[in-house]
Amino acid sequence: MMSLKLLQAIVTKNESFTKILLKREYYCLIINRLQSKNYSAQHQIKFNPYDNLNIHKSSMFKQFSTSNNQAEIDFEQACNETLESLCEYFEQIVEDNPHLENPDILFSDGVLTIQLGEPYGTYVINRQTPNKQIWLSSPISGPKRYDFNGTKWIYKHDGVSLHELLTSELSKEYSFNVNFSKCIFSGTFSN
Repeated sequence: MMSLKLLQAIVTKNESFTKILLKREYYCLIINRLQSKNYSAQHQIKFNPYDNLNIHKSSMFKQFSTSNNQAEIDFEQACNETLESLCEYFEQIVEDNPHLENPDILFSDGVLTIQLGEPYGTYVINRQTPNKQIWLSSPISGPKRYDFNGTKWIYKHDGVSLHELLTSELSKEYSFNVNFSKCIFSGTFSN
């Protein structure tokens, strides 16, 4: 039977991820063999196979992980800036339209809810992090999912941006004097 020193000599701390997986399988095989012979692995060898497993990621895995994290941070930042900008602009719209009955604008935890009162309805614009999208629920056009192209949020089925749709709906349907191209990530705003 192999001693602990021999096992430690075989497997070093700076090995690749594949070797660590093989090491775990080898340790499990030894433990199962010892237990089948009615030995206690802890008393016989005096080690825990999962102690001191210092997994060092390969540089390729680190680079992939970092680029994924960076893309997620970029999405979160673009999404938050977009929603905050839309929230501020909707607040301005409410201030400029005193005829609205009981309007309410709430932005919390990635969800922007705009209640314009009767007969206008409620818009909900929210972040969908797993899909890297912004979702819109409109009382006029219904649900839509927008993807970020680096400068604006686009609905892939018709190529219309989130900001263009909001401008169109609020201007044409409700006769509000609005222009969402002033907002961040509208495609025309200097971000």
